[in-house]
Amino acid sequence: MIATVPGYRAPMDAVSLGKAGLQGWRAKVADAVAGPVAQRSPFTDEQVRAAVGAAFFVLSVVYVVQAVRQLQRT
Repeated sequence: MIATVPGYRAPMDAVSLGKAGLQGWRAKVADAVAGPVAQRSPFTDEQVRAAVGAAFFVLSVVYVVQAVRQLQRT
């Protein structure tokens, strides 16, 4: 429905969203972890990379929230 509106694209799936933030050293970490974890779990390499990307995103949000809270206290 959203994709039919001019100027809007279809929403990203969860795997694409998780992998979107994997740049530089974070991508290297995800690449190093994806294979071994995928072999030992029912998840694919892409799903593991997406989970690592999502974890890095959550950590970034937590860091920013903590910094804002500290700034408000001073």
